[in-house]
Amino acid sequence: MKLLWSAANTFMCVVLHRALSSVVALGANIICNKIPGLAPRQRAICQSRPDAIIVIGEGAQMGINECQYQFRYGRWNCSALGERTVFGQELRVGSKEAAFTYAITAAGVAHAVTAACSQGNLSHCGCDREKQGYHDHEEGWKWGGCSADVKYGVEFSRRFVDAREIKKNARRLMNLHNNEAGRKVLEERMKLECKCHGVSGSCTTKTCWTTLPKFREIGYVLKERYGVAVQVEAVRATRLRQPSFLRLKQSHGYIKPTDTDLVYLERSPNYCEEDVATGSAGTRGRLCNHTSPHPDGCGLMCCGRGHDTHQYTRVWQCNCKFQWCCFVKCNTCSEMTEVFTCK
Repeated sequence: MKLLWSAANTFMCVVLHRALSSVVALGANIICNKIPGLAPRQRAICQSRPDAIIVIGEGAQMGINECQYQFRYGRWNCSALGERTVFGQELRVGSKEAAFTYAITAAGVAHAVTAACSQGNLSHCGCDREKQGYHDHEEGWKWGGCSADVKYGVEFSRRFVDAREIKKNARRLMNLHNNEAGRKVLEERMKLECKCHGVSGSCTTKTCWTTLPKFREIGYVLKERYGVAVQVEAVRATRLRQPSFLRLKQSHGYIKPTDTDLVYLERSPNYCEEDVATGSAGTRGRLCNHTSPHPDGCGLMCCGRGHDTHQYTRVWQCNCKFQWCCFVKCNTCSEMTEVFTCK
């Protein structure tokens, strides 16, 4: 009788588990089908790993936020990115700005997935197991703690982000190269952190682990790479006449860009006027600095259209003092402020 009861319980558990799995799978299928901008392979990953899609979205949004921070004073300020969805955003022109967008987004996804694995927020991954138990006798330290598994994060980013590149054209080669450049910069900026062990805090032995860099650091590095981005052209295969690889434009021979170069196919537009095709929101109404000779200055930001001056009075509580007993007495201060916006 007990044996039959145990068998019945086991059967019911299997049935419930399968039913629950079906419900979860159905929910993931519905959710993933409603996300705009996903390529077929991305949708398949979403359905098989619904726990990861939130992290991927956070990583892509982190990339967009960093893009907006790095270009906050430029004519192009990433404002058009992520309006419909953080997945599959694309600048149609193969410009330096598109190069930066793809690199920072791919790096953002890799960073977010790696962090989620280290924190135990994702299934199928965790700390970097390859480093556990290894000793560096020359340096006098050993691996310990939870090393961030950046290889997993990079590979996951590669599988998901690169899956949107379907068309076999020069733009695909450009996007894939910039995706990889962003992830490469992340890998190169991984940090080594150590904890000392010994008498009175001496560092006779150390335990070390790898950690992720602040994403702002990745943003600064990629912004520098944007400044020295190289123009490339596609070289077509002899037989199929499809783009095979990229080479530096106007170079003698087949000189390829380096792994961490940002590459572009077309010169950037001026971004003065609104243009959906180029991802330009235009500069009309943008704040500018009327004394600056830099890109944030009204002369450059407003593209020669001139600027408007707005005056307003800013009021705040000042010179606050504690009075016995028991209240705070403040004066009211004010100042006239001017702001300048592009016509």
